[in-house]
Amino acid sequence: MTGFSEADLERLVAAGDIDTVIVAFTDMQGRLVGKRVAGRFFVDEVAGHGAECCSYLLAVDVDMNTVAGYAMSSWETGYGDMTMTPDLSTLRRVPWLPGTALVLADLSWADGSPVAVSPRAVLRRQLDRLGERGLVADVATELEFIVFDQSYRQAWAGGYRDLTPASDYNIDYAIAASTRMEPLLRDIRLGMQGAGLRVETSKGECNAGQQEIGFRYDQALVTCDNHAVYRNGAKEIADRHGKSLTFMAKYDAREGNSCHIHVSLRDTEGSVFSDPDAPQGMSATFRSFIAGLLATVREFTLFYAPNINSYKRFADGSFAPTAVAWGLDNRTCALRVVGHGPSIRVECRVPGGDVNQYLAVAALVAGGLYGIEQGLELGEPYLGNAYEAQDVERLPGTLTEAAAAFGASSRARAAFGDEVVAHYLNNAHVEQAVFNAAVTDWERIRGFERL
Repeated sequence: MTGFSEADLERLVAAGDIDTVIVAFTDMQGRLVGKRVAGRFFVDEVAGHGAECCSYLLAVDVDMNTVAGYAMSSWETGYGDMTMTPDLSTLRRVPWLPGTALVLADLSWADGSPVAVSPRAVLRRQLDRLGERGLVADVATELEFIVFDQSYRQAWAGGYRDLTPASDYNIDYAIAASTRMEPLLRDIRLGMQGAGLRVETSKGECNAGQQEIGFRYDQALVTCDNHAVYRNGAKEIADRHGKSLTFMAKYDAREGNSCHIHVSLRDTEGSVFSDPDAPQGMSATFRSFIAGLLATVREFTLFYAPNINSYKRFADGSFAPTAVAWGLDNRTCALRVVGHGPSIRVECRVPGGDVNQYLAVAALVAGGLYGIEQGLELGEPYLGNAYEAQDVERLPGTLTEAAAAFGASSRARAAFGDEVVAHYLNNAHVEQAVFNAAVTDWERIRGFERL
């Protein structure tokens, strides 16, 4: 809940303080898409009945090109409509956009059935499975970005070359160097607070211009909704400052942008991960949950790392994981157990800043549930540098490898359904084909004269 109700909206629309309501959902690429609706029309019509949008919004590439291979939307199906039904619990003001509110929507077809491949629906299905066991997932996402002194339009016009990061060197935890970005960072923090998010901290990171703003954990769906608002809003606020920021997993050869995801489970009595009498304070449920993550992480990596660029981030010694291993407060492992007592939890370090948070959290829940259902046993934590481990599997190194593992996974099909698997496999194949056909600057530099 955001603390902003439909009654609040009606009052502010009547007073003329809000004139626009954005009705939006997160697409496959993690972007907010939808419509701006007149405030009075939203109150009178859309709040109760929804608004239509084209089904192709879940069947395009990053450039919004229609592409073949999607069962839900094509020239053959006529590119019909979906209905965006506002989830009024997500209604909020957008402080950085005058006179504007935002509500996130669920998607359905004309007959009322849900659009199963929608990222929010994919997560809902896994949360429903948890609910059948009387369990609730609490989640926090730690999303990093790099700030540049050029605006988005300047960056585009220059082909994204010769951009100036907003700092010149490693500013991890540095106060003075981050102060240069503080006007922007403060506006982001205050904007998100005004939009109903609970800000905790912000800090510099290792790469030039790199920052992270942290928010308090919440129930999984609330956190993922807030993540969507934050990711979209941070870009809009940066644009108002004449700057740009990127969530690319790997912008350059230095440290990439991560999106570490923290997960814990609870029932009506409290945390089901904590057991003070067990080794490391980890309950049997928690141990099976992590064992399930280890068993499925390679097969589900497509949901953690959805883009070509995602795999450039998986580099030894980079603070991004390469080894399928778990450890106690060990940042060299893909899975890191942190906290103690009721706050004990697992941090998945696989996703980058480009992740679709709904899909990643769905994969974490599905993987953990697999471990619980199968009663999987967890081995000992990895000690030392997992980058040098010789006896553990490695994460997929390319989108092609990840897509092959996802497509061949009976566990993915059992958890997500054939329709979802086919849909996101097609997205991966489209991206890989476009990348394979592209001629890059790297190729010209190496081959123009010297080959």
